[in-house]
Amino acid sequence: MQFMHTPQQAQLSLFEAFMAQPLAPILKETVEAPWSAEPEAFSELSLRGAAGNCLSLLAPILRELSEEQDARWLTLIAPPASLTQAWLRDAGLNRERILLLQPRGTQSAQQLTCEALRLGRSHTVVSWLNPLNATAKQQLISAARMGDAQSLNIRLG
Repeated sequence: MQFMHTPQQAQLSLFEAFMAQPLAPILKETVEAPWSAEPEAFSELSLRGAAGNCLSLLAPILRELSEEQDARWLTLIAPPASLTQAWLRDAGLNRERILLLQPRGTQSAQQLTCEALRLGRSHTVVSWLNPLNATAKQQLISAARMGDAQSLNIRLG
């Protein structure tokens, strides 16, 4: 017994079945609920692996942030020791638009990050806070909203 099956006919049937589905509700939802143009106040990036590999993954993100059209600073709070001025240069970052800040005295990196966010002189404040509990995260969000800035926390693991 010989059975002939042409794949084109089966594909055409699937295609026709798909096209028979009404698209109007899907399109209506998309038009009524567009993506928000307003960015989130807080983002977190978790990188695991060798320090050099993590920095290689981080470089294009920081490069893009250092080239923002916003005239304010990209501020890095208490970055890891491997993130040096030489690394910033070699990674192609615009070092004229970057502030590197370290907490002083009894001030914590969390407090300095909140202060930098609140002041609003930075479009993005990058921190390396780990662990970051819910209260600390909420403080960063509130401070970022006050300063019309974005908080980016990097967790290296």
